[in-house]
Amino acid sequence: MKLEHVIPISAPPEVVWAVTEDIERWPEWTPTVNTVKRLDEGRFDVGSTALLKQPGLPEATWRVTTLIPGEQLTWESRIRGMRLIATHQLVATTTGTQSKLSIEMSGLVVRLLWPLIRLSVRRSLQQENMGLKKQCEALHASS
Repeated sequence: MKLEHVIPISAPPEVVWAVTEDIERWPEWTPTVNTVKRLDEGRFDVGSTALLKQPGLPEATWRVTTLIPGEQLTWESRIRGMRLIATHQLVATTTGTQSKLSIEMSGLVVRLLWPLIRLSVRRSLQQENMGLKKQCEALHASS
């Protein structure tokens, strides 16, 4: 099962990428993440891992599987019998950046609960993208 949300952001891709890549500060701007802790040091790249606590979910380890600087971050996790693949994709536009968030969920639990969790997952994508937009536009306006 896959959902996505797209939003225009009036800030250049460099600003949006800097906010996206700084995962330990996500709790400052998105209500969909309570805490983030990097589990490794050094450059954030493919193979990097982080422990995330999200509302209503247990802490989970996320591992970066694709990272194209300035364009895309994809990472995955396994939580309560579910496999989650989340992608943050940025595209430059004439007015700033388009942010596309997507989540692909699989596993028996997802198939059973999809009718109950679909709207909640969709709302989380919207909230995260709205928080990203607000944060990036505020940073861009103050620079």
